[in-house]
Amino acid sequence: MPDDTWAAVADEFADGAYASAKGRVRTYVMHRQLMAHLPGPPASVLDVGGGAGHQSFPLARAGYDVTLLDSSAAMLDKARRRLPERVTLVRADGANAADAVGGRRFDAVLCHGVLGYLDDPEPVLDQLCRCAAPGGLVSVMTGNADATAVRPALEGRWEDALDAFGTRTEVGVLGLPTRADTVAELSEALRRRGVEPVAWYGVWLFVDWLDLSGAGPDPADAERIAAVEFEAGRRDPYRWLSRAFHLVGRKT
Repeated sequence: MPDDTWAAVADEFADGAYASAKGRVRTYVMHRQLMAHLPGPPASVLDVGGGAGHQSFPLARAGYDVTLLDSSAAMLDKARRRLPERVTLVRADGANAADAVGGRRFDAVLCHGVLGYLDDPEPVLDQLCRCAAPGGLVSVMTGNADATAVRPALEGRWEDALDAFGTRTEVGVLGLPTRADTVAELSEALRRRGVEPVAWYGVWLFVDWLDLSGAGPDPADAERIAAVEFEAGRRDPYRWLSRAFHLVGRKT
């Protein structure tokens, strides 16, 4: 296994970011987006790079058969402490997912917040599509390259914001280098692998603006914020300004 890059930020990511109002909103919004496309339980779900299970454990609690695959021992330890029934944990790199699950094919394959940390996402995309059963769902969430200027602008870094219109990379909020994708390019990448995109959504719009501008969303407002974020994420022009997007496709 490669060095555990996530060990140093596992606490901040699993216990801090996801426990915040912003993290709770993201989990709620993406869960609702997913449920519009997932088959009913007990369908099988593979969560590639699933970390501490914040996105897939709610599915397990709803009766889905979940396998969580992650390369980080630290993140899997976080997942193990929260482990519900019907979850199998696998330590492996996403680029080796098919072998790590013994060639099993799943009704849905998730990969949320992973591609942006990869210099070359192509091997992982190959595996996501390979692990999906015929007719199965492939769900990917990644940074939105069409909105890279949002973060530096809201943080008042105007020169960085101007430069961001021509770049796809930045140092993310966890201090790790990240890159972004476009909806069109990722859609085409899935099509080349036999997965037809069926819908895409924005993720993190108003809640992100509040957080980055220093105002910070009130945790007491999380439910109302989530309702607004869900509507914005499925409507133009709002979804185009989200800092991340969620693309859903189906294996042909």
